[in-house]
Amino acid sequence: MKVFKNMIFISAFFLLLSSCSNLTSLQGCPDAEIEWVDMLMINDIKYEHHFPEPVKGNLPITIEKGKELGKVTYKMADSACLNHKMENGDAAFLKEGTIIFEIKGYPTSLIVAANDVVYVVNTNENAKTAGELYPMYKLVKDIHIESTEDGKRMHTFSQASKDKFLATFYLLKLEDIQSLIDAGKLEGTRIFLEIELNNGVSFRHLYWVDSNTFHMGAIGNDEIKEVINFEVSNLKK
Repeated sequence: MKVFKNMIFISAFFLLLSSCSNLTSLQGCPDAEIEWVDMLMINDIKYEHHFPEPVKGNLPITIEKGKELGKVTYKMADSACLNHKMENGDAAFLKEGTIIFEIKGYPTSLIVAANDVVYVVNTNENAKTAGELYPMYKLVKDIHIESTEDGKRMHTFSQASKDKFLATFYLLKLEDIQSLIDAGKLEGTRIFLEIELNNGVSFRHLYWVDSNTFHMGAIGNDEIKEVINFEVSNLKK
């Protein structure tokens, strides 16, 4: 699946772009000040859709819907306020009654499909490591470095670097994101890493170079830093 890359990835700590204010509370809900991310929640996992729909709105032929996981029971963009706490069945834009499906061959905790759109995991409170949050063992085709200006692919990891990166990435512990923000870990020079799955689905990880930290709360180790630095150095050649 060819994925248009000029959307800036919205990470877990940017679920809503607008902040709550007295003016918002006085106006009531729905409120035009709210800028919703395309997300849904099912089985206690929050998912986001990070890229535009495929051409003509059809899923790629490599994606096969599996069993029904549930249905959308509440469309937040119609009536939810900023302080709304998501529950299973909630979705930002999907109509009530929209069926949420598994994608055959892929863990439901990683990706699901709804209304011919693929949603990628964003938040899973049961996940303690990056590998538990993104269970993609043997499911990754390539890792790409993207331009931070327009999101276009600039470089693809070598097979050796991809394998080393994934083996190390899976073991990284997840830290509290707000604590990382407060500590300034998510500031400075960023790198966009695109994970391309075997079925063509792609999603982006933000990586901050100075702090060796990923957007989902994982702090890299020496091996992660070495692999990324090596591939970035090849990009500059």
